[in-house]
Amino acid sequence: MASDAGTVNILRGVTLDIAVGEIAAVVGPSGAGKSSLMMVAGGLERASSGRVEVAGHDLEPLDDDARARLRRDHIGIVFQGFHLIPTMTAHENVALPLEFAGRSDAFELAEAALKRVGLGHRIGHYPAQLSGGEQQRVAVARAFVGRPKLLLADEPTGNLDGVTGKQVMDLLFELARADGTTLILITHDLVLAERCDRILRIADGLVVGDERTPAGLAVLAAQ
Repeated sequence: MASDAGTVNILRGVTLDIAVGEIAAVVGPSGAGKSSLMMVAGGLERASSGRVEVAGHDLEPLDDDARARLRRDHIGIVFQGFHLIPTMTAHENVALPLEFAGRSDAFELAEAALKRVGLGHRIGHYPAQLSGGEQQRVAVARAFVGRPKLLLADEPTGNLDGVTGKQVMDLLFELARADGTTLILITHDLVLAERCDRILRIADGLVVGDERTPAGLAVLAAQ
């Protein structure tokens, strides 16, 4: 990847295709390159070589503004931290990306998105008035509100207890399946990874394993 410090070889020779609507888990030790893979796939970092294509768009020739527009129109991201704006209500936080896109129906769609994640009754609350699980649900609603083609989730339950984390993941899987969204999930939880269609194992910047799970085989059989 290119950075202010020069070229940093975190990912090395990764060749990877993820199908439309597929749910893929990325697992591996700390420092293996999992988050870097997500950053490159989302156009948040620029690969120093090779080709990255998302939703039919080659990221290489795009400048920073064009990449930001691509993320706005086609990519949703959920991080471990909630990244909500504290001075905005849940409604305003979810509507924000649509407002940036110039959508006149931003608040209508944001309300519908909050209802999808079970927070219609918390629409006017600020992040500090919400539990951790509720804040992550707002983040999920924000990620899905524009009906992205690709959703990137980096340890989305890392700040949540086990029960709440499972509820958030159930929601992520449900929305991704319903919308036909491709989901790339970075996780250290192998039980959670087994719920995905596919498990990608990364070590030292290389994909060292790529396996279809029983859940993924069942999805293929049903198609």
